[in-house]
Amino acid sequence: MEFWIKRRLRSTLVPGGSIFVAAAILLSTGWVPLPLVAVNFFYNAIFLAAALLALRFHSRRILWSAVIVWLAHYGIGSFQSARAIAASPARTAFEAVSIFVPLNFILLTLFPEHDNERPLLATFLCLVILEATFVDVFARPERPGVSLLHYSFIRDYHLRLSQPALVLFVLAGSLLVVQLVRFEKAIDNGMLWSLVAIGVGLEKGAPAEIGTVYFGVAGLILASSIVENSYSLAYQDELTGLGSRRAFNEAIERLKPPYALAVVDIDHFKSINDNYGHDTGDQVLRLVASRLARVSGAGEAFRVGGEEFTILFRGRAVDDVLDPLELLRLEVGNSSFQVRRQEERRKTRRASDRRMQARTRAKPQLRLSSAVSVTVSVGVAEYDPKLSANEVQERADQALYQAKQTGRNRVVVSSGEKKARREGAIKGQRKAH
Repeated sequence: MEFWIKRRLRSTLVPGGSIFVAAAILLSTGWVPLPLVAVNFFYNAIFLAAALLALRFHSRRILWSAVIVWLAHYGIGSFQSARAIAASPARTAFEAVSIFVPLNFILLTLFPEHDNERPLLATFLCLVILEATFVDVFARPERPGVSLLHYSFIRDYHLRLSQPALVLFVLAGSLLVVQLVRFEKAIDNGMLWSLVAIGVGLEKGAPAEIGTVYFGVAGLILASSIVENSYSLAYQDELTGLGSRRAFNEAIERLKPPYALAVVDIDHFKSINDNYGHDTGDQVLRLVASRLARVSGAGEAFRVGGEEFTILFRGRAVDDVLDPLELLRLEVGNSSFQVRRQEERRKTRRASDRRMQARTRAKPQLRLSSAVSVTVSVGVAEYDPKLSANEVQERADQALYQAKQTGRNRVVVSSGEKKARREGAIKGQRKAH
């Protein structure tokens, strides 16, 4: 449970939240000077880096987010100076951009990250062009302001952001929070905190220096989210969200005694794939992983391959982790979910006329929903000064094999631990005599 909470906090705050908080502290205290040349260099360099990283790692959502933010700052700066924000054309441009940015982020939140459909990309590009045209047309001096852009719901409202824009910022942020909680993706983290930075930048009066810096912070957050996403792909299992084999190998190299190590395997997983299909098998893996992620006893879970998982308990002995592992086994065994599966297609006789065969071929029918539940077998071993961490893992594997051989759905302690305890008990008795 402790590790699960830490992971949730980390996925919410790193990297975007930490960058935004650090930038806000530095800017609010005035510790960082803001010469205009340095601000412009920082701003342009950051967005160039974000765009290049997005292109290199094929991250369309981040690329489009960076383009939207850059265009927003450029659009505001084209119609106003830092001291002319109240002027009618400048105000119209500011209000329009303040609405379009969160609106585009809402659309990008629902945008598929790796979809190759060109019509979708073309549609979004057309939308951006329409928005730019709107700002160019309605922010001219001869045009009256668009009252809908600054419609007021609340009296005595003193923020620079219009109330419709604030509503859209809250809506976009809420949607990204939901995405982040559900999937824990670094891309969603970057978009969420960059949206926060943009909102603060607009409120601070972009394109003034302080507002421009916050826009640059938004670009920095977007760029860092690509780096964090690449790290997650390398060290996190994409299906379950647990640590990957690489993360486990590095963790076991840094292990310091004492520790306990448990190997967890899903019982009869092959038959689940054969009977229900690989999609259901993936559901089972996610179900078990969600229980492993919340295991008590300060355990950290990894998916090391297929249906096999490993849990590291730092600073724990076998006796300390038996209850958490037994509770984990019971929780997995008591969990179930509904699946729907298709009946096999009925065999049809060959016909000379293919059209007749197509008419007579029976359509696949969906069976009624059925509940699927699984169990796990667990083998556990603990630190031994005579053994390396890999050898301790081998002991846990042997204990897992024993659990499988003796009926599955059980927790078995390595025979090495039992032998060591017997020897320790015998030595204790001899000393007592």
